[in-house]
Amino acid sequence: MKDPKARFRKRLDFSANDTRRIYQIITKIDTLNTQWQFGNQLSVQTINQLQASVIVTSTGASNRIEGNQLTDEQVRELYQRRNIKNLKNRDEQEVAGYLEILQNVFSSFENLRFSENLIRNFHQELLKYSEKDQRHRGNYKFTSNTVEAIDETGKVVGVIFEPTPQFLVPKEMQELVEWTKNELEIDEYPKLLVIANFIFEFLAIHPFQDGNGRCSRILTNLLLLQQGYDFVRIVSHENLIEQNKADYYVALNQTQQTWKKKNENMLPWLYFFLKITLLQAEKALLLSQKEETENWLSEKQQIVWNTIQNIDTPFAKSEIVQITGLNTRTVEASLKKLVLMGKLKRIGEGRGVRYVFI
Repeated sequence: MKDPKARFRKRLDFSANDTRRIYQIITKIDTLNTQWQFGNQLSVQTINQLQASVIVTSTGASNRIEGNQLTDEQVRELYQRRNIKNLKNRDEQEVAGYLEILQNVFSSFENLRFSENLIRNFHQELLKYSEKDQRHRGNYKFTSNTVEAIDETGKVVGVIFEPTPQFLVPKEMQELVEWTKNELEIDEYPKLLVIANFIFEFLAIHPFQDGNGRCSRILTNLLLLQQGYDFVRIVSHENLIEQNKADYYVALNQTQQTWKKKNENMLPWLYFFLKITLLQAEKALLLSQKEETENWLSEKQQIVWNTIQNIDTPFAKSEIVQITGLNTRTVEASLKKLVLMGKLKRIGEGRGVRYVFI
């Protein structure tokens, strides 16, 4: 097989026009990141609140991309338990692991050494509550696995992609990790280009029996943080992917179709990755310039926010519907978002639910 270093080098050798466009996007991201770092006006308390919100929204989004059914509100309830016990089902088991590992990445990324052992440990921790995954968690796959197309009923309708066979995974993962570590140290390529290549190759190898997608998004957060892109802690990478899920799969599939072929084409995936990271940086800078909840809200959500600020006592959803004239669904969605942002606290259940400021 061709030397992976030569293959990666060829993969990242773009035309003059694409090189110009790629470097323009990367420069814009880096400029926004610098502006975020030096112009940040958010208080420590607000950053902590936003980070807690991102942990919840990222966990919900990353798991829903893989078919999990939990809403952000249900994920938040799990997160607030802290000591996670009596997990009801597989969805909660998967979410619990992601919550804990993402919180660890956000708080300890500077002390985590990127390596194969770390990646396997992430996989172990990611699936540690999942009963069905006890046999393989933390270990590379022991049988071949395929990336399949599934219809709305859950039926497999075709094979999209054939990843690395299990007997070659240790070799290819070692080569990928060593190349990535080396390139992040020597600065031959922009850091974002190296990270994008790592994530694509990781997903193409598909080293684990299950959990590869979720693990890749944990690793994305880690690598971006370790390379100085601290804004990922206040704007969710996973949430933006979920919002652009169709584009995510199209870009990944288009690049996978050329994987290890003579005409290997990294561009669809690379442009998608950079698009999401640019959106993160733009949203982070917007937040840093003015510490206002309104930066996170749509026009109708701002109406709800402005209304409830004049209420001093616990209030019900129906009261906001009556005052604003907005429909019940809009008000309910707005209140949920404010709860996730840490601005409101939800008290009670069912018809007795009330909301108060935190």
